[in-house]
Amino acid sequence: MKDLFIALALAVCLEGLLYAAFPQQMKRAIALMLATPEAQIRVIGLTTAIIGFIVVFWLRAG
Repeated sequence: MKDLFIALALAVCLEGLLYAAFPQQMKRAIALMLATPEAQIRVIGLTTAIIGFIVVFWLRAG
């Protein structure tokens, strides 16, 4: 459980750094996401989650 919270904190930290370093590009990315159909966002999110799970499993098993 501790690893989960560490991973979430790291994700929040990295996202914050992106907003701080590239505010204009992040605004464009948000605008693009708002214009993207929900079904496509779901597919991308699910695909990304599966890839992330596989990578974590691979790293923990190795």
